[in-house]
Amino acid sequence: MKNLLHIIFLFFTIQNCCEAQELISIQTDRPDQTECPFITPVHYFQFENGFNYEKTIATNTLFVVPTILTRFGISPNFELRMLFEFTTEKNISGLNPVYVGFKTNLCKEKGVIPTTSFIAHIGIPNFASNNLKTTFYMPEFRFTMQHSINNKQTLSYNIGAEWNGETAEPTFVYTLATGYTVTEKVGIYIELYGFLPQIEKPDHRFDGGLTYLMHSNHQLDISYGVGLSKTSLKYFISLGYSFRFKI
Repeated sequence: MKNLLHIIFLFFTIQNCCEAQELISIQTDRPDQTECPFITPVHYFQFENGFNYEKTIATNTLFVVPTILTRFGISPNFELRMLFEFTTEKNISGLNPVYVGFKTNLCKEKGVIPTTSFIAHIGIPNFASNNLKTTFYMPEFRFTMQHSINNKQTLSYNIGAEWNGETAEPTFVYTLATGYTVTEKVGIYIELYGFLPQIEKPDHRFDGGLTYLMHSNHQLDISYGVGLSKTSLKYFISLGYSFRFKI
Protein backbone atom coordinates (compact mmCIF):
# COMPACT_ATOMS: atom_id res chain seq x y z
CA MET A 1 0.00 0.00 0.00
CA LYS A 2 2.82 2.39 0.90
CA ASN A 3 4.58 1.67 -2.39
CA LEU A 4 1.35 2.32 -4.29
CA LEU A 5 0.98 5.73 -2.61
CA HIS A 6 4.58 6.57 -3.52
CA ILE A 7 3.91 5.66 -7.16
CA ILE A 8 0.73 7.79 -7.26
CA PHE A 9 2.55 10.74 -5.67
CA LEU A 10 5.44 10.38 -8.14
CA PHE A 11 3.01 10.27 -11.08
CA PHE A 12 1.28 13.53 -10.13
CA THR A 13 4.63 15.22 -9.40
CA ILE A 14 5.96 14.32 -12.84
CA GLN A 15 2.69 15.37 -14.47
CA ASN A 16 2.74 18.79 -12.79
CA CYS A 17 6.41 19.32 -13.67
CA CYS A 18 5.75 18.47 -17.32
CA GLU A 19 2.79 20.82 -17.42
CA ALA A 20 4.88 23.64 -15.91
CA GLN A 21 7.64 23.04 -18.44
CA GLU A 22 5.22 23.08 -21.42
CA LEU A 23 3.36 26.20 -20.27
CA ILE A 24 4.98 29.46 -21.33
CA SER A 25 5.28 32.35 -18.88
CA ILE A 26 2.35 34.70 -18.44
CA GLN A 27 1.65 36.93 -21.49
CA THR A 28 -0.26 40.14 -20.70
CA ASP A 29 -2.02 42.95 -22.56
CA ARG A 30 -0.53 45.51 -20.18
CA PRO A 31 1.33 47.75 -19.53
CA ASP A 32 1.49 49.01 -23.13
CA GLN A 33 -1.53 50.05 -25.20
CA THR A 34 -0.70 47.40 -27.81
CA GLU A 35 -2.76 44.31 -27.08
CA CYS A 36 -0.77 41.09 -27.50
CA PRO A 37 -2.01 38.36 -29.88
CA PHE A 38 -1.50 35.51 -27.42
CA ILE A 39 -4.39 33.58 -25.88
CA THR A 40 -4.71 32.75 -22.17
CA PRO A 41 -4.02 29.00 -21.65
CA VAL A 42 -7.05 26.70 -21.53
CA HIS A 43 -8.88 26.65 -18.17
CA TYR A 44 -6.71 29.47 -16.79
CA PHE A 45 -8.10 32.65 -15.25
CA GLN A 46 -5.80 35.64 -15.77
CA PHE A 47 -6.22 38.92 -13.90
CA GLU A 48 -4.36 42.02 -15.11
CA ASN A 49 -4.69 44.70 -12.44
CA GLY A 50 -3.49 48.28 -12.66
CA PHE A 51 -3.36 51.71 -11.08
CA ASN A 52 -3.33 54.67 -13.51
CA TYR A 53 -2.72 58.34 -12.82
CA GLU A 54 -3.26 60.83 -15.65
CA LYS A 55 -2.50 64.54 -15.76
CA THR A 56 -4.86 66.12 -18.26
CA ILE A 57 -5.30 69.72 -19.40
CA ALA A 58 -5.04 72.58 -16.88
CA THR A 59 -5.03 71.12 -13.37
CA ASN A 60 -7.32 68.17 -14.06
CA THR A 61 -6.23 64.70 -12.95
CA LEU A 62 -7.75 61.29 -13.54
CA PHE A 63 -7.27 58.25 -11.32
CA VAL A 64 -8.19 54.76 -12.49
CA VAL A 65 -8.08 52.61 -9.35
CA PRO A 66 -8.29 49.86 -10.17
CA THR A 67 -8.43 48.70 -13.76
CA ILE A 68 -9.02 44.95 -13.93
CA LEU A 69 -8.91 42.91 -17.12
CA THR A 70 -10.14 39.35 -16.56
CA ARG A 71 -9.29 36.72 -19.17
CA PHE A 72 -10.31 33.05 -19.32
CA GLY A 73 -8.96 30.51 -21.80
CA ILE A 74 -11.69 28.47 -23.50
CA SER A 75 -9.54 26.79 -26.16
CA PRO A 76 -6.00 27.20 -27.53
CA ASN A 77 -7.38 29.81 -29.96
CA PHE A 78 -10.15 31.53 -27.97
CA GLU A 79 -10.54 33.41 -24.68
CA LEU A 80 -13.33 35.35 -22.94
CA ARG A 81 -12.63 38.81 -21.52
CA MET A 82 -14.17 41.30 -19.08
CA LEU A 83 -12.86 44.77 -18.18
CA PHE A 84 -13.67 46.80 -15.05
CA GLU A 85 -12.46 50.36 -14.43
CA PHE A 86 -13.19 52.54 -11.41
CA THR A 87 -12.32 56.17 -12.16
CA THR A 88 -12.11 59.42 -10.21
CA GLU A 89 -11.91 62.83 -11.90
CA LYS A 90 -12.74 66.11 -10.14
CA ASN A 91 -16.00 65.46 -8.26
CA ILE A 92 -17.03 62.50 -10.41
CA SER A 93 -16.15 58.95 -9.49
CA GLY A 94 -17.56 55.52 -10.05
CA LEU A 95 -17.54 52.41 -12.18
CA ASN A 96 -17.21 52.95 -15.93
CA PRO A 97 -19.39 50.77 -18.18
CA VAL A 98 -18.17 47.19 -17.97
CA TYR A 99 -16.77 45.73 -21.19
CA VAL A 100 -17.25 42.08 -22.15
CA GLY A 101 -15.74 40.39 -25.17
CA PHE A 102 -13.35 37.85 -26.59
CA LYS A 103 -10.00 37.33 -28.30
CA THR A 104 -9.46 34.73 -31.01
CA ASN A 105 -6.24 33.71 -32.74
CA LEU A 106 -6.34 34.01 -36.54
CA CYS A 107 -2.89 32.79 -37.59
CA LYS A 108 0.56 31.95 -36.27
CA GLU A 109 3.75 33.68 -37.35
CA LYS A 110 5.17 32.31 -40.58
CA GLY A 111 7.77 34.25 -42.54
CA VAL A 112 6.53 37.79 -43.12
CA ILE A 113 3.06 36.86 -41.78
CA PRO A 114 2.79 37.94 -38.11
CA THR A 115 1.03 36.17 -35.28
CA THR A 116 -2.43 37.72 -35.58
CA SER A 117 -5.50 37.80 -33.34
CA PHE A 118 -8.83 39.61 -33.30
CA ILE A 119 -10.24 41.27 -30.16
CA ALA A 120 -13.83 42.52 -29.80
CA HIS A 121 -15.53 44.10 -26.77
CA ILE A 122 -18.79 45.83 -26.09
CA GLY A 123 -19.37 48.28 -23.22
CA ILE A 124 -22.71 47.82 -21.46
CA PRO A 125 -24.27 51.17 -20.40
CA ASN A 126 -26.31 49.79 -17.49
CA PHE A 127 -23.33 47.98 -15.95
CA ALA A 128 -21.93 51.25 -14.60
CA SER A 129 -22.39 53.87 -11.91
CA ASN A 130 -25.37 56.16 -12.53
CA ASN A 131 -23.20 59.22 -13.26
CA LEU A 132 -21.04 57.33 -15.78
CA LYS A 133 -23.67 55.51 -17.85
CA THR A 134 -23.72 56.13 -21.59
CA THR A 135 -26.70 56.46 -23.92
CA PHE A 136 -25.75 53.60 -26.22
CA TYR A 137 -23.67 50.45 -26.20
CA MET A 138 -19.94 50.93 -26.89
CA PRO A 139 -18.45 48.40 -29.32
CA GLU A 140 -14.75 48.26 -30.07
CA PHE A 141 -12.46 45.94 -32.01
CA ARG A 142 -8.77 45.49 -32.81
CA PHE A 143 -6.55 43.35 -34.98
CA THR A 144 -3.36 42.55 -33.04
CA MET A 145 -0.16 41.56 -34.84
CA GLN A 146 3.33 40.62 -33.67
CA HIS A 147 6.61 39.82 -35.46
CA SER A 148 9.64 38.18 -33.85
CA ILE A 149 12.69 40.20 -34.92
CA ASN A 150 14.99 37.81 -33.06
CA ASN A 151 14.85 35.70 -29.89
CA LYS A 152 14.94 38.85 -27.73
CA GLN A 153 13.03 41.54 -29.65
CA THR A 154 9.50 41.79 -31.06
CA LEU A 155 7.58 44.30 -33.16
CA SER A 156 3.86 44.60 -32.40
CA TYR A 157 1.05 46.73 -33.75
CA ASN A 158 -2.74 47.10 -33.53
CA ILE A 159 -5.37 48.68 -35.74
CA GLY A 160 -9.03 49.05 -34.84
CA ALA A 161 -11.91 51.32 -33.92
CA GLU A 162 -14.07 52.19 -30.93
CA TRP A 163 -17.32 54.02 -30.21
CA ASN A 164 -17.94 56.23 -27.15
CA GLY A 165 -21.61 55.38 -26.55
CA GLU A 166 -22.87 58.87 -27.38
CA THR A 167 -22.29 59.37 -31.12
CA ALA A 168 -22.36 57.14 -34.19
CA GLU A 169 -18.91 58.22 -35.38
CA PRO A 170 -16.07 55.80 -34.57
CA THR A 171 -12.63 56.71 -33.34
CA PHE A 172 -9.91 54.78 -35.12
CA VAL A 173 -7.05 53.41 -33.03
CA TYR A 174 -3.46 52.53 -33.94
CA THR A 175 -0.48 51.32 -31.92
CA LEU A 176 3.14 50.45 -32.74
CA ALA A 177 5.47 49.00 -30.12
CA THR A 178 8.77 47.17 -29.86
CA GLY A 179 9.68 45.06 -26.87
CA TYR A 180 13.07 43.72 -25.78
CA THR A 181 13.87 40.92 -23.33
CA VAL A 182 16.71 42.19 -21.14
CA THR A 183 16.93 39.10 -18.93
CA GLU A 184 14.71 36.07 -18.29
CA LYS A 185 12.73 38.20 -15.85
CA VAL A 186 12.99 41.80 -17.15
CA GLY A 187 11.49 43.17 -20.35
CA ILE A 188 11.26 46.74 -21.68
CA TYR A 189 9.26 48.43 -24.44
CA ILE A 190 8.65 51.75 -26.20
CA GLU A 191 5.48 52.61 -28.07
CA LEU A 192 3.72 55.13 -30.28
CA TYR A 193 -0.08 55.06 -30.32
CA GLY A 194 -3.02 57.30 -31.02
CA PHE A 195 -6.71 57.94 -31.54
CA LEU A 196 -8.13 59.32 -34.79
CA PRO A 197 -11.70 60.66 -34.41
CA GLN A 198 -13.70 61.42 -37.52
CA ILE A 199 -14.66 64.93 -36.38
CA GLU A 200 -12.25 66.06 -33.65
CA LYS A 201 -8.48 66.45 -33.92
CA PRO A 202 -6.19 63.39 -33.60
CA ASP A 203 -4.58 62.43 -30.31
CA HIS A 204 -1.05 60.96 -30.58
CA ARG A 205 0.93 59.65 -27.59
CA PHE A 206 4.25 58.01 -26.70
CA ASP A 207 5.08 55.74 -23.77
CA GLY A 208 7.54 53.20 -22.46
CA GLY A 209 7.94 50.87 -19.53
CA LEU A 210 9.19 47.59 -18.15
CA THR A 211 7.91 44.29 -16.83
CA TYR A 212 9.32 42.05 -14.12
CA LEU A 213 8.45 38.35 -14.11
CA MET A 214 8.25 37.32 -10.47
CA HIS A 215 7.16 33.79 -11.39
CA SER A 216 5.84 32.14 -14.54
CA ASN A 217 2.33 33.05 -13.32
CA HIS A 218 3.02 36.47 -11.72
CA GLN A 219 4.24 39.73 -13.28
CA LEU A 220 4.79 43.33 -12.15
CA ASP A 221 4.91 46.31 -14.51
CA ILE A 222 5.44 50.07 -14.62
CA SER A 223 5.00 52.52 -17.51
CA TYR A 224 5.10 56.23 -18.24
CA GLY A 225 3.71 58.14 -21.20
CA VAL A 226 3.30 61.65 -22.60
CA GLY A 227 0.94 63.33 -25.03
CA LEU A 228 2.22 64.50 -28.41
CA SER A 229 -0.85 66.49 -29.54
CA LYS A 230 -2.68 69.54 -28.23
CA THR A 231 -5.68 67.34 -27.54
CA SER A 232 -3.61 64.77 -25.60
CA LEU A 233 -3.17 64.36 -21.88
CA LYS A 234 0.06 65.83 -20.48
CA TYR A 235 1.42 62.59 -19.03
CA PHE A 236 0.43 59.41 -17.24
CA ILE A 237 2.03 56.79 -15.01
CA SER A 238 0.79 53.26 -14.46
CA LEU A 239 1.65 50.42 -12.08
CA GLY A 240 0.37 46.89 -12.45
CA TYR A 241 0.31 43.36 -11.13
CA SER A 242 -0.91 40.42 -13.23
CA PHE A 243 -1.37 36.79 -12.25
CA ARG A 244 -3.09 33.63 -13.46
CA PHE A 245 -4.24 30.31 -12.06
CA LYS A 246 -5.83 27.14 -13.36
CA ILE A 247 -9.27 25.93 -12.33
